[in-house]
Amino acid sequence: MTIKEKFTEVKRPMRIMLIIVGTLFGIIFIYKGVTGWLLHRALSRIENIVTVTSTTVDYSNWQPEIKAVGNLRAILGVNVTAQLAAMIQKVYFTPGSVVEEGTVLVQQNADPNIGQLHSLEANEKLAEITYERDLLQYKAKGISKQQLDSDDQNLKSLRAQVAQQAAIVQQLTITAPFTGQLGVSNVYPGQYLNPGDVVTTLQSLDPIYVDFYLPQNTLSQLKVKQIVNFTIDAYPHQTFTSKITTINPVVDKDSRNIKVEATATNTQHKLLPGMFVNVAVQTGNPQPYLTVPQSAISFNPYGSISYVIKDQGNDKSGKPILVANQVFVITGEARGDQITVQQGLKKGDVIVTSGQLKLKNGSLVAINNSTQLANNPSPDLSNDHGG
Repeated sequence: MTIKEKFTEVKRPMRIMLIIVGTLFGIIFIYKGVTGWLLHRALSRIENIVTVTSTTVDYSNWQPEIKAVGNLRAILGVNVTAQLAAMIQKVYFTPGSVVEEGTVLVQQNADPNIGQLHSLEANEKLAEITYERDLLQYKAKGISKQQLDSDDQNLKSLRAQVAQQAAIVQQLTITAPFTGQLGVSNVYPGQYLNPGDVVTTLQSLDPIYVDFYLPQNTLSQLKVKQIVNFTIDAYPHQTFTSKITTINPVVDKDSRNIKVEATATNTQHKLLPGMFVNVAVQTGNPQPYLTVPQSAISFNPYGSISYVIKDQGNDKSGKPILVANQVFVITGEARGDQITVQQGLKKGDVIVTSGQLKLKNGSLVAINNSTQLANNPSPDLSNDHGG
């Protein structure tokens, strides 16, 4: 055997060994790569599952209503003012109290006028005596008819002067023109009042008017005695009720709105003239509407969308595979936390209410409804942060 043949015989087993070793390393590398890829895919699948909250689409009964804003107005309300110029002698009223019609509020100095009244009353008495005496003489033909007529005219003139002076004295006594609640006092004893100076305000608070304007196209839905609910930010937990008492027979030619007046009871005097109110006029019987939480609707340049959750079966571990798909929706009126859906959803659809920012069409989701968002058509909008 030659040297070359011996070398070839030695080299063959080494080549076989190298091939075997290389094959083993190749198998190991392929195994590691495949298991790593499978692990990455599994982890990726887990990471892409988005946790969301959900709700089931259903119908709600909503009361049809027309909304507006308005203000409260007293049925009777005036600024009590002085009619004549004079100094105040005494202030009788307590600010904020409820007074009856005719209650004396302020007495101005009327002494000079009272003195003048007494003088005129004395002259009237003398004229009356003179007329009665001359009447007897006229019957006895002792004086002419002209003299008797002059006495009669003088008596009537003095009686008119007495009545005028008595009215002046009465005007210096400022009284309540009607029953109501007084406001802040603007006067004090010793103050000089000129005609028109405001003493205080007087408001009749029960009942009270609710004034608001509605577009003319709602006129056919309005009628007297219709229920009008209204709220005031001063009492966020309370809804007040009134009834339409007057629909103005004239439409404003500039705004094409019609003025409506409702009347509300106000026994506790919570409602004050000038308050701003949010009004809702009830226009019919409650109607069923397909409603969802407003948080379930997302808005983009192409329209409004919602995510509907579909069950795609179970995975190998038996857990459900849930997929969120986008649907375009057409929404309607919103009340509180809810909004009506006119197209795009149907009763029984399970939709996403939070977590949409992480979703895209076909995303895998997991539902966690341990904490739900508000879904109330009339939420409590309390401003009380005091606990």
